[in-house]
Amino acid sequence: MVLAIDCSYSVDAGEYDLQRKGIAYALQDPEIRAAVASGPNGGIAISVVQWSSAQNQVLALPWTLLNSPGALDAAAARIASLPRATQDGATSISSAIRFSMQVLNDSPYRAVRRIIDISGDGRNNNGPPLNPLREVAAVQGITINGLAILNEHPTLDYYFRQKIIAGFGAFVEKANSYPDYREAIRRKMLKEIRYVPVSRQETPPRKAG
Repeated sequence: MVLAIDCSYSVDAGEYDLQRKGIAYALQDPEIRAAVASGPNGGIAISVVQWSSAQNQVLALPWTLLNSPGALDAAAARIASLPRATQDGATSISSAIRFSMQVLNDSPYRAVRRIIDISGDGRNNNGPPLNPLREVAAVQGITINGLAILNEHPTLDYYFRQKIIAGFGAFVEKANSYPDYREAIRRKMLKEIRYVPVSRQETPPRKAG
């Protein structure tokens, strides 16, 4: 799972802090920890990408395997203290997707599911067109989910649903404001970690008769 967080002009220092601390909070949540432990591999791998304009994407947290309480604690502490590494810039969600796809393709871990989480508070206004990249992601078996932060655009979740998400089982979570981000990212990650594709669910036995 690539967690791609918005660091564009519209995100001030306090709002950036709420994003990184929200992810750290989610990794310490008992429900998320139980979901990680009960998964088919007993763990997940995550990375964190910071993004703004077409020229500004940074792999802030390289691939990290979360397969024990200690690993989750260490990752949460590291994410909570991540400095803002990108330059301020426009909102290039398309470039964030392109960069995150490469991060996924470079992952040292083999995964049943590959997910890009895009958190943002605005619409794509810089970089390449969105739709071709979404189509490439879907063809590669990548799911793009969105977390729309509605503090400036009350209908941003509809934009994310129509223009951003892609792939099997894709969905949008929303936060009404940056203070709501912590609970929204927790809900979102819990859905993603617990999610079992239909094709992999056990088929109940047929009743005789």
